[in-house]
Amino acid sequence: MTDSLYIQPLTFVSGPQAVEGDAVRLAGGMVYAREFAVTLRREGAVVSREIVTSANIEDAFARLPEGLGTEAEAQWSALRMSHPPLELGGRTIRLDQPQVVGILNVTPDSFSDGGKFMDDPEEMQAHAAKMHEAGAAIIDIGGESTRPGAKAVWEGEESERVRPAVEHCVAMGAAVSVDTRRPAVMEAAMEAGAHIINDVSALRYDPRSLEFAASTGKPVILMHAPGAGDDLHADGSYDAVAFDVFDFLKEARDRAIAGGISQERIVLDPGLGFGKSLADNLNILNHLPMYHALGCPLLLGASRKRMVGALSNEAAAHQRLGGSLALATLGMNAGVQLLRVHDVFETVQARNVWRGLRDAALTDFSGLEG
Repeated sequence: MTDSLYIQPLTFVSGPQAVEGDAVRLAGGMVYAREFAVTLRREGAVVSREIVTSANIEDAFARLPEGLGTEAEAQWSALRMSHPPLELGGRTIRLDQPQVVGILNVTPDSFSDGGKFMDDPEEMQAHAAKMHEAGAAIIDIGGESTRPGAKAVWEGEESERVRPAVEHCVAMGAAVSVDTRRPAVMEAAMEAGAHIINDVSALRYDPRSLEFAASTGKPVILMHAPGAGDDLHADGSYDAVAFDVFDFLKEARDRAIAGGISQERIVLDPGLGFGKSLADNLNILNHLPMYHALGCPLLLGASRKRMVGALSNEAAAHQRLGGSLALATLGMNAGVQLLRVHDVFETVQARNVWRGLRDAALTDFSGLEG
């Protein structure tokens, strides 16, 4: 008999003062949660669900089956923890507010901008500079398309695509992550000055990846994708997708820690669009705050995804700005720390307005008794 526990923040308030202190600052950010669902699954099926607040959550924990108390306390602590900043070369990326990660694809076949920045180094450099100047905290560089049906790339070719882009972005003072699942490409990018490894296979694709990532001492981003081989989108079958992705990310986190990567260096990504239907993606998005219970910063990659087109009369990738900003705002409201986007200027502007609203809410005591 296998029991699994999930603590999901359900309702949110402007600040603890609005509910006489009965609210939790989620993951050390600018979002405050009041009610939580404590859900128990047994053999994949939900057997109990209790709605509580911080005032009575310990009573709910006491009613859990024997053996789950330690996991309950760990998740509850994780939901309330503050994450240290990412130290990336000479740059410090604070995680107490949402940060924007700009996408730079140097591939011929990415779904949004395939070939645009691979064939013209000057255009690549101009685009990277534009994102950096617009406020991208990190530039994420990828040399292989991971869209459905994309062909696998030889690691030597991928390295040659990535290395010049990494060198240029590092030279202009940007923090850089490399989006790859191949240790040879990770090594080439690290030698060129990259600061983060972003592996869409959660270090599963190549058995050498975990050891190499641990040896670098760099932060890693671990993403959920159901496929373990060349096709990351394969085997996308779920009992309850939000919980199944949670379990996968928990296992990926624990595997990375066992392999020598400290929890403070792990970022988790639920992998929107990878082996998931529209309904699956929406379910995950509506459960996003729950993933803070894993105790790691979260990255959300929803920009220009197929789901935006599916919800907007099949709008083409370059016409999905509005939907992408809607999903970025949802991520911010869920306390997500890193937003991976194509449209950096617009997302940074949305983040700044969002932050202004959050700051004002925390300092607004109108209507409260002195």
